[in-house]
Amino acid sequence: MMWRMKVRFACIGFFCMGGALLSAQEVAKKDTITGKVHQIEKVTVTARRMPNKVTSAVPIQTLSQQDISRLGIQNMADAVRRFAGANVKDYGGIGGLKTVSVRNIGAAHTAVSYDGVVVSNSQAGQIDIGRFSLDNVSTLSLAIGQTENMLQSARLYASAGVLSIETEKPHFDEGRSAAFQARISSGSFGYVTPALRWWQKIGNRTRLALNANYMRADGNYPFTLVNGKYVTEEKRNNSDIYSWQGEATLYHTFKDGGEVDVKGYYFNSCRGLPGAVTLYNPISDETLWDENAFVQARYKKHFSSKWSLQAQAKYNYGWNRYEDEGKEYADGYYREHHRQDEYYLSATVLYHPLEPLTFSLAQDGVINKLRNSLPECPFPIRYTSISALNARYQQDWFTAVASLVHTATSEHVEQGNAPDNFHRFAPSFSVSLQPWQEETLFLRLMYKSTFRLPTFNDLYYYRLGNRDLRPEKANEYNLGITWSKSGLLFLDYLSMTVDGYYNDVTDKIVAFPTTYAWKMANYGKVHASGIDMTLSAGISLAKNVQLLLSGGYMWQKAIDLTSSDAKNYKNQLPYTPLHSGSVSTVVETPWVNLGYSMVGVGKRYYLSQNIPENEIEGYLEHTMTASREFALGNCSLHLQAEIINLTDAQYDVIKYYPMPGRSWRLTAVFKF
Repeated sequence: MMWRMKVRFACIGFFCMGGALLSAQEVAKKDTITGKVHQIEKVTVTARRMPNKVTSAVPIQTLSQQDISRLGIQNMADAVRRFAGANVKDYGGIGGLKTVSVRNIGAAHTAVSYDGVVVSNSQAGQIDIGRFSLDNVSTLSLAIGQTENMLQSARLYASAGVLSIETEKPHFDEGRSAAFQARISSGSFGYVTPALRWWQKIGNRTRLALNANYMRADGNYPFTLVNGKYVTEEKRNNSDIYSWQGEATLYHTFKDGGEVDVKGYYFNSCRGLPGAVTLYNPISDETLWDENAFVQARYKKHFSSKWSLQAQAKYNYGWNRYEDEGKEYADGYYREHHRQDEYYLSATVLYHPLEPLTFSLAQDGVINKLRNSLPECPFPIRYTSISALNARYQQDWFTAVASLVHTATSEHVEQGNAPDNFHRFAPSFSVSLQPWQEETLFLRLMYKSTFRLPTFNDLYYYRLGNRDLRPEKANEYNLGITWSKSGLLFLDYLSMTVDGYYNDVTDKIVAFPTTYAWKMANYGKVHASGIDMTLSAGISLAKNVQLLLSGGYMWQKAIDLTSSDAKNYKNQLPYTPLHSGSVSTVVETPWVNLGYSMVGVGKRYYLSQNIPENEIEGYLEHTMTASREFALGNCSLHLQAEIINLTDAQYDVIKYYPMPGRSWRLTAVFKF
């Protein structure tokens, strides 16, 4: 298996080097007319984007930078939970862990893409999306199944869903070669976030973007604690957070049309872990330090109307330290250190032989390493190869996409026995039909087979890990209808999607009690069925006054079918509401923009048995915003005020981790 991995890595390098050679040949060919490069005049096209992707064969939802700003969305988790089909777990407060899964399949099945390159965590398997800032986000999208881009990496093809974060690329007003932005936000609970951005044009083909921000918050917000008949007013403690984030991105366009962007990223945080709140133990002394840095490069080249190439490379470094104080420890404290390193190469070739037919072949190679301070750490190294062969056939009224993904792993450890080598094929296909050419109405069908490998924690964590674990398997089925219309009665546009789905997960990896201790095990079978609905509309109320409406609703029944003898057989899974949804309204005027949004979640259960004692009440959270932009010569000033949780709702997303009540935030953005 080891030699096969090396061959696959060599193939990726060959793809990348071959693309560079072809590019060099293209550069050598001069314009046959004049031998010069021709620059056409700039053309600006202005149009309103319809938020729902109705033509796609899989459900795709997007939020733009303008949507995020006008609705007063606070953080990445707040943005993602507005997508129908997204299940977000939030452990409370500004610094709490926030993860996302698609239709209850599991957070480890959901890929997070940052400017087209996958973000990974081989230790825990799930990504804390709370560490990503929204300040520099251009577009945020959630694709259930996979995105439409056939030049994507094999890792994205292998995922059950993809959360894509695209940052804003430098753009300049005519005659300018630099642009600067200073931003500061301040709000309740000691929250303050200054941020700086510098865009610089370096010649005609190169642009540089530098972004840096700092965040601090006390996070010790008040909340109401209900414990049986006792109701007390409490205050969260040990919720402080300090974080620094910076990134530098270089964008370059070659003379032959090829594009490369190179990004360096650094994140560092120190946060208190407030822990679960109980009536008799409100104190927590846990602290977590995180450090993450990566360098990634992405190259794209369209050689002709038939051939295209994308190549990616990335090195990722992750480190964290956990510390807890208490008399139960011999030295008065407990400490853990973890470090993980990842080396990643990817190459995707696209071939377009005929007008309706497109093929692509993606090959990824990954090396993951883990080191920690826990006893009996085996210091594992995992070699992973992922290949994806894809085909798309597209006519005017019919689109069909099929993929076959092959994953192979080889694992090595310094202590004990390594897990067996593994390989598996996973197919998928999707179809989109447009019955009437004159109507923007589409029917879509999707099937996708995915799985997730056991994480390093699942396999090796001290006394908990199990090296005999099998991969967790999932199958997705989706049937939907989408429709949009422009100029309908008094509406500028109307767009809607309705999708019914069914998912089954087998060999679910869970912590299972044994005779002496808890142990990770393949013990679980889950069936999830549901309906996702989205709607958006635009209405012109008067000249330069427009009303924008959007909303989403999700009904989901996710039941445990592991054992017919268990008390929770066919019960709803913990933390899975039957009903959830969101509604957003924005009024755009020449004087001020007003936004209102509401997120609602029905009752859930925090343990596997659906009995009244385990119930968590549903909640509604309301947010209002007001913003205005002022022109100051060649500069601009944007001011925004927000009230979050307007009705001061007291609720938990995770039991015993109360969320903040009513809060406020003021933001000023100065561009020059």
